[in-house]
Parts: sequence; C-alpha cells; structure tokens
Amino acid sequence: MQTRKLGNSNLKVSALGLGCMGMSFSYGPPKDKQEMISLIRTAVDRGITFFDTAEVYGPFTNEELVGEALSPIRDRVVIATKFGFDVSGGDHRPGAAGVNSQPEHIKQAVEGSLKRLRVDTIDLLYQHRVDPNVPIEDVAGTVKELIQAGKVKHFGLSEAGVKTIRRAHAVQPVTALQSEYSLWWRKPEAEVIPTLEELGIGLVPYSPLGKGFLTGKIDKDAKFASNDFRSTLPRFTPEALKTNQVVVDLLGRIAKQKAATPAQIALAWLLAQKPWIVPIPGTTKLSRLDENIGSLAIKLTADDLREIDSASSKITVQGERYPEHLQRMTGL
Repeated sequence: MQTRKLGNSNLKVSALGLGCMGMSFSYGPPKDKQEMISLIRTAVDRGITFFDTAEVYGPFTNEELVGEALSPIRDRVVIATKFGFDVSGGDHRPGAAGVNSQPEHIKQAVEGSLKRLRVDTIDLLYQHRVDPNVPIEDVAGTVKELIQAGKVKHFGLSEAGVKTIRRAHAVQPVTALQSEYSLWWRKPEAEVIPTLEELGIGLVPYSPLGKGFLTGKIDKDAKFASNDFRSTLPRFTPEALKTNQVVVDLLGRIAKQKAATPAQIALAWLLAQKPWIVPIPGTTKLSRLDENIGSLAIKLTADDLREIDSASSKITVQGERYPEHLQRMTGL
C-alpha cells in the first residue's frame, strides 16, 4: 500500500483512507455490525491505515463500531474523528443538529470519543463544521490544550474557508482539512488548495465519488429512500442527475482506455492532483473496497489529466451540494 503524508505534520497514512459514516448513518438503515467490523479489519489487511468517523454519525454508534473493529490492531492505524455538532437534541439527520464548538463542549466531546473509540489518544481531531458563535482561535486553543494533555495528536478542520484556516493555523498548526472535493465539486481549487499548499496542510477529500454518483451506478431514475440523505440533496433530483450524467460519461470514456471503472478514474484523478491529498471513499461492500484500492495502480498521464480537465471545464454541474440550511454551515 502506498502511503502519503498529510502536510508538514509527518502524519503518515495509507494513500486512500476509509470513510466509515455510511456503515451506521445517512445512507439508509445501519448495516450489520459484525459485517462492518469484518470489512474494517479486511481494509487493514489490505493496507488501509486511515479511518474516518465522527461523534455525530449515529450519533455515537459509528465511533463505537470503529473502536470495536480497530481496538485489536490499534497500533497499525490512524483514527480521525470530529466534534462540533450539538448532539443533545433528538433530531440526528445529517446536519439537523446545530453546531457547538464551545471549549467545554469540545472537551466533553473528546472524552466521549476516547471512550467509544477505545483509545488513549485521538490521532486526528477535526472541527466538523465552523461555529460562527465561537472564535476559531478559541477552538484551536482548546485543541492545543488537548494536544498538550496527550488526548489528541493532530488538529483538523472540515469545510472551513481560507480565512478560518489561516486564523486557526496561527494558534495551533492544522494538519489536515477535510472537505468535499471531486470531479463534480472543484471549488476548493480556487482558493483552498493553494492556501493548504502554502501552509503545509494536507487535504482529505470526502465524497470523492460524489456520494456514489461518480461510480456510474446511479442514473436519472434512481430513487432514494427517506432515510437516505441523498433524497434531500438538490444535486440528486432526477433533473440534476440527468444533466450531470455527462460527468460520468467522461469518466467512463477514460475508464475504457485504462481498463478501469469510472470510480477508479475519479479516485486516480484526485490522487494525481497533489501528493498530500488522501481521499476517504466510504463503502459497506468488500467488492467496492477492492475496486477503490485498485485506483492506486492507475497512472493518469499528463495528457490524460489535460483531457479530463479540458472536458470537465465545459461541464456545468447542476444542483447545489446541500440544501440551503446545510450550505450555510460550509466555508465554501
């Protein structure tokens, strides 16, 4: 398994991570726990060392799953989790919980995450969404204290804008930014990625396969259950899916040339952008895990990358990533 370093921090992880959210949350009912434990352990056997979860996934149940799966092999893996949502309310649909990054709340969240993950130290702790009511300096300062106390090793931000990244980094160096980035969401290229490069911060793209769309397995007739959060996303309406099919067609053309799948090309494209980018595709299926790992063997030439860039620059993706109330929680 190839490895990569996230920014200047020397946090070394497998070149692909595994996003674990969908095992417990967001994409329909939770999956069978023993099957998911087996999948996570198989991922480690395949060389994956970087696992992503969060307090709000479930809430709590995804951290418990990841903790149980990885506790026997703790020394071989890097576990990332997130704080920043108020999980005390009853509505735990994605984004329904309000944000809360008050210092005391962060400390409580970390104590809970340590227990559920069965670890003494959280390898990478992200602020899940920026809290407009708490200065980012206070958030970074709180995480700095947790690092000094040995409870956290590295600080991350998620979906933060450039100003926030700079202000946080000045207080406590940021190891990684987790943000959506893929061939159908390229906005980070404008300001965020140059800033990360300048500051020496790694990028961890979530939804690198467009929440499943870039695999080519979702067409305009796709139906999403009410407990699948894609049913609420403007980008997954039938009209948007029909319009956005051109992105998948582009990936399919390149995939044919490379004897690969559209998903593998989408991941190979991301990996080719910068050596400090580590995508975290999520899956609940072993076949998909193996398919995703196969992307590491695909070499896109400069010509391939130019062809993809040229074709994708002519495509206007239809539909916002999130409904308006969730869009407001992002820095982009």
